[in-house]
Amino acid sequence: MSNYSYFCGIDLAKNHFSLHAVDQNGKVILHKSVTRSKLLTTIANIPLMRIGVEACGGAHYWARTLNKLGHDARIMAVKYVVPYRTKGKNDLNDAVAICEAVQRPSTRFVPVKSPE
Repeated sequence: MSNYSYFCGIDLAKNHFSLHAVDQNGKVILHKSVTRSKLLTTIANIPLMRIGVEACGGAHYWARTLNKLGHDARIMAVKYVVPYRTKGKNDLNDAVAICEAVQRPSTRFVPVKSPE
């Protein structure tokens, strides 16, 4: 089991990011979309948590940035997220699936690369 009491899935996009966060009991504490400029402000105002993002072009940058804030950001391949999609594919539903996948012990994570 994880040391974290809160978990978040973030669906990264070009201008708007979708976030879904739950506590250890599954109660939703955050479910919304934010602009790129408001992401860090939103994340800075919530408790420390394990955050999942799908592997993509900006995933390593955002994982490093979120880790600097004290969160435990994890990158995962899309194939680990797909089984948790229960509704139609859209950004908020993807964030829900990412949040679910990041809590599972069977999910494998991609190591976060340094900027070099």
